[in-house]
Amino acid sequence: MSDLIEGRTGQWEVVIGLEVHAQVTAKAKLFSGAATAFGAEPNSQVSTVDAAFPGMLPVINRRCVEQAVKTGLGLNAQINLFSVFDRKNYFYPDLPAGYQISQYQQPVVGRGVVILDMPDGSTREIGITRLHLEQDAGKSLHDQNPTQTYVDLNRAGIGLMEIVSEPDLRSAEEAGIYLRKLRSILRYLGTCDGNMEEGSLRCDCNVSVRKPGAPFGTRCELKNLNSVRFVMQAIDIEARRQIDLIEEGGTVQQQTRLFDPNRGETRPMRSKENDHDYRYFPDPDLLPLTLDKEWVERLRAELPELPDAKKTRFIRDLGLSPEDAGVLVAERATAEYFQQVASGRDAKAAANWVMGDLFGALNKKGLGIEESPVPAERLGALIDLITDKTISGRIAKDVFAEMAETGAAPGDIVAAKGLHQVSDTGAIEAAVDAALAANPAQVAQYATSPKVLGFFVGQVMKATGGKANPALVNQLLKQKLGG
Repeated sequence: MSDLIEGRTGQWEVVIGLEVHAQVTAKAKLFSGAATAFGAEPNSQVSTVDAAFPGMLPVINRRCVEQAVKTGLGLNAQINLFSVFDRKNYFYPDLPAGYQISQYQQPVVGRGVVILDMPDGSTREIGITRLHLEQDAGKSLHDQNPTQTYVDLNRAGIGLMEIVSEPDLRSAEEAGIYLRKLRSILRYLGTCDGNMEEGSLRCDCNVSVRKPGAPFGTRCELKNLNSVRFVMQAIDIEARRQIDLIEEGGTVQQQTRLFDPNRGETRPMRSKENDHDYRYFPDPDLLPLTLDKEWVERLRAELPELPDAKKTRFIRDLGLSPEDAGVLVAERATAEYFQQVASGRDAKAAANWVMGDLFGALNKKGLGIEESPVPAERLGALIDLITDKTISGRIAKDVFAEMAETGAAPGDIVAAKGLHQVSDTGAIEAAVDAALAANPAQVAQYATSPKVLGFFVGQVMKATGGKANPALVNQLLKQKLGG
């Protein structure tokens, strides 16, 4: 499927690069000991460093550096043993110092790659330009007072990893796949919680258009998008705006723009600054950051199994399809839940229960898998009851529904409701005989239409309340029908 967009003058290609701002998972800020917990009272987590009191000096948080290096390793990126913190001179109304401590020409992490699993089964490699550490800004609150803007500095100074991609993305769909994959890697690593609703993961999109094969066009930056859906919508809308503008004889101006999801449009925020406008220079209060190579290698050795490796293992060792494996490894919590259910059991059956009944129950209740009312060990126990023929697969569906509502153990539900599968040949044979006697027309049909067997299976299961052993039912029916 082509990613090209049709315009009045022919086809256009969209060129996209993403700048993802990921808050570092750490208990203290990048250069101060202030707390980082989300949802605290405004301005209750602000140190004198964050508030830029005169004479206060920043001190680098080792944990934040460690998390950045681990992220770089997870992105198969170059780790720079020597990096420098710079001052980025730009007015932030909610960053009291009037500048941001960031990294510029010498970041802690260099080039890397993210591999995308495309819907058609192919893969795409998206280059990472760099990952650098910087301070987050505070938050301006415009809805607390009709005439004033309030400032909450709790977020000011929290460590951010800015992960910059190459302009390798060619559609809004690819951008969405990239963002989800990157978020998955961060969560596996435990370096960012990826919660876009709380602002701990935010995305700026650089979008331009060109005729296929032509040089890159002029890009516009879409700022502070806080959901994958908004990223995809904003890219599509901005690409169409640029195409229409060029086809009408206009030219694209390099701008920073905001996306308005309610109106379905992007609008200019300011002309886009270039790097020289920020007047970067090395921060005089911070020495260059020098890392020990052995320390970096220890972090590499401690990395968890990441989504790509886990997917390969699920396919190779458990016999799952690439599609099923991709779904199950997308979130670390899901993969861990599935592995617990599948341990010592048929992996395909475990995958079907997790992706089918469990996902359905969680979606209905609006819960994440970490909040599942059915623990992994109890779902595994339910599968065991099917395997040892205590209950049928059909009865198991009803048992699971009750487990999801009450949290009860499957064995207790089966015992309390008398749901044990009937494997008594005599009892099943009586039900089979009754079904055949009651439906002579279908008996006659069987000789020319063997599919009618399914009808009789349904009749017998209905008569036994779904408790009859399906294998025995099929066996007896075939015997009596001469099949």
